[in-house]
Amino acid sequence: MSQENNILGNGGNQARPKKYDAIIVGAGHNGLVTANYLQRAGLSTLVVEKTPHIGGAATSISHYKTPEQDWIYSNCSYVCSLFRSEIWRDLELTKFGLQVIPYESGGVVVDNGRDYFSTYADHWAQRREIARHNIKDVDAYERIGQFLTRQARFIKDLLLRTPPDPVKMGISDISELIFLAKKYGNLGAKDMAEMIRFFTISAGDFTREYFETGALQALYAGSGIIGSGMSVFSPGTAYVLLHHFMGDVDGVYAAWGYARGGMGAITQALGKSYQSVGGVIESNNGIKEFLVRGNRVRGVVCDDGKSYNADVVVSGMDVRQTFINHMSPDQLPGDFLKSVSRFKFRGSSGKLNVALDGMPTFTCIPDGAACLAGDLHLEDNLDVYEQSYDDWRRGNWSRKPYVDMLFGSIIDPTMAPAGKHVVSFFVQYVPYELSNGREWTEENKKAFADTVINSAARYSDIKDKILHMEVRTPLDIEREVGLSEGNIFQGELSLDQLLFNRPVPGYAQYRTPIRGLYLCGASTHPGGGVMGANGANAAREILKDLKKPRVGIALNTQ
Repeated sequence: MSQENNILGNGGNQARPKKYDAIIVGAGHNGLVTANYLQRAGLSTLVVEKTPHIGGAATSISHYKTPEQDWIYSNCSYVCSLFRSEIWRDLELTKFGLQVIPYESGGVVVDNGRDYFSTYADHWAQRREIARHNIKDVDAYERIGQFLTRQARFIKDLLLRTPPDPVKMGISDISELIFLAKKYGNLGAKDMAEMIRFFTISAGDFTREYFETGALQALYAGSGIIGSGMSVFSPGTAYVLLHHFMGDVDGVYAAWGYARGGMGAITQALGKSYQSVGGVIESNNGIKEFLVRGNRVRGVVCDDGKSYNADVVVSGMDVRQTFINHMSPDQLPGDFLKSVSRFKFRGSSGKLNVALDGMPTFTCIPDGAACLAGDLHLEDNLDVYEQSYDDWRRGNWSRKPYVDMLFGSIIDPTMAPAGKHVVSFFVQYVPYELSNGREWTEENKKAFADTVINSAARYSDIKDKILHMEVRTPLDIEREVGLSEGNIFQGELSLDQLLFNRPVPGYAQYRTPIRGLYLCGASTHPGGGVMGANGANAAREILKDLKKPRVGIALNTQ
């Protein structure tokens, strides 16, 4: 069932109390996580959402229908891995219908379409496949896996913790710095040096140090450019690679899964969980402005003119949307506003969702091959990724883009009618603004979509199967979802925008210069992805300020 036929929120027609304990702005996954924890702690909460449906970037909505069944798209985000298991258990999301199906395989087209490289969840099958291409890389596969697992274990313990604030250096900040120092000190001299080097190296250089096979280089390093305005050889992209590696499905690192019913199934489960404990959602009614008096938030004014009062307001929007687009400059300190204006977004990702009349036939991949039931990549050369970045840097969409292609209906047949399919294309690089004064007209969007489809048509008959297509540029993502410049992480995951620098030094603990106003979106630590950690961490800090008990595993990790 598509999300538009499920939870849409409670609408704006029912009578609403004028005063709540807390108002959450935005029904994205982080906003819903925060709302869940605050409601469970005894606060009366209201979630306001500008669109007719909940979910933000994690939605499953049908835009192509037949009398028999809908084709359902995961409209923006499309894969699940980073969502924290602690939050899943706290909010009983399985009880509310959430199922995640682990990927068993994936693949890369290699040697200009003469062959393919397959990935497998089965460790020994993966070793055999690597050996088929380059026996030397079998050992490299073991070594890189061990290295990344060590880094992921270090970082994973920080996801559900509030970062220390070196600017304020309060008791909790000192305690957290001591925790980090001890954790880092326990690594040993060699691991310390390796970690520092890893965090400053590029994804391309890092993977080339391990692998000779282009497919393996591209497979690993490609994760380092997702959602970023950096090239595969930009320092710091190795961390972006790790950001995707440290997710898990059923406790397995670097595993990915598909939410049954599409990514909207996650936010649907969060919405049902929230409503089950008395939470209120008002959809199709975003906020016009925050009510601020005397440097303290007092509530919100919605688009329909209604105002709701609360002593706590939590913004799930990014920092630009929150402080520049919905507040007056005279309400904020000048230095803070200047820092917010410098926060980098640089949207670089596009998305195509396509309804197919049947499964395409590939020239280099056998029908029914396991790799078709997972992420399929169309380039095996890092130099091509670098050229793709150069196109974007000049204000053009990539002529040979990085493409992550996923036939969701193979994994989850409920996404399309029997015998039909849906496929998503996640694309790097796509500019937010085109060069030479060009605009994202329908003609330019079609040309961009043709470039992406043609990249797959080199190896398949996909063009003959297309029934419908949904095309999103970064500008579309900004307009539809509210992500500034279409950045899928609410701001780049560059080294200068991590930990206590995210989003602004001195305000990296979910609080803002306005008393009672908090942030819970991906502009905060630990960054983007459908993770939920930002929302849980924000809830912890709010309850701490209100001297309310923390309810749940995720809120008691610090």
